[in-house]
Amino acid sequence: MVPGARQARAATDLGSVVKVLVVEDQRELAEAVSRGLRQQGMTVDVAFDGQDALDHVLGHANLATYDVVVLDRGLPKLHGDEFCRQLVSAGCNTRVLMLTAASTIEDKVEGLGLGADDYLAKPFHFAELVARVRALGRRAHPALPPTFVVGNLELDPAKRVAVRGGARLSLTPKEFALLELLLSARGDTVSAEELLERVWDEFADPFSSTVKVTVGRLRAKLGEPPLIETVPRAGYRVVWEA
Repeated sequence: MVPGARQARAATDLGSVVKVLVVEDQRELAEAVSRGLRQQGMTVDVAFDGQDALDHVLGHANLATYDVVVLDRGLPKLHGDEFCRQLVSAGCNTRVLMLTAASTIEDKVEGLGLGADDYLAKPFHFAELVARVRALGRRAHPALPPTFVVGNLELDPAKRVAVRGGARLSLTPKEFALLELLLSARGDTVSAEELLERVWDEFADPFSSTVKVTVGRLRAKLGEPPLIETVPRAGYRVVWEA
C-alpha cells in the first residue's frame, strides 16, 4: 500500500446519512454551521481547535467515524494544514472540506495538495457548503439509489420525504436518519451501537435506551405490516422482502 493512501472503509458501511465534524475556532460561526447541517439531516459534532479535531478523528480505531470534516484552515493549537497532513499520514479516509479566507488559485492548490478534498473560500453561501458536504459524503460511501423503495414505503433522502401507502410520514430528524440507515443496509442487521454512532452526536449516552425508544416510535409511525424487526442480541433490520 502506498504510504498515506486512504484505506477502505470498515466492513460495515452505512450510508447515506452524512456524519460531519465542524472545526472552526469562531464559536458563533461553528454553531451556526453545525445547526444548519443538522437541519439538513446530517449528524454533526464540533471542535474549536485543530488538536481537538485530530483527537476526534484519530481517536477512533477504524478511522471512519466521520464522513466529512469541515475544516477552517487557520486554527489554533494545530493549523489546518498540519491536520490534513496527519490525517493523510494515518491513512484516514475521512473527506476534508477546507474553509479559508484566502481565495487565490495558489491557496486552493496548496490546500488540496496537503490532503484536502475540496476548498471553499469565506464568506460562502450556506447552500453551497451543504452541496459540497453532500458531494464529499457520497464519495465516502458506495453508490446508493436516489430513493429507497421497500414494499409500499418510499424514502427520498435528498427531499427528506418518506411515504408509506401513499401517506407522507411525519418523522423527526432522528427517526428519518435511523430509517435511512436501516434501508441503506439493504436487509442486513445494524447494531444499536452503530445506529447510535451514526445518528446521534458524541454526547449521546451509550448506555441509554435512546435507540430502542426511537425505533419504537418509528415502528408506530410506519404502521402495518411491520417493516423493522429486532434481531436478538444483534440489532435491527428492515424486512427487505416486505
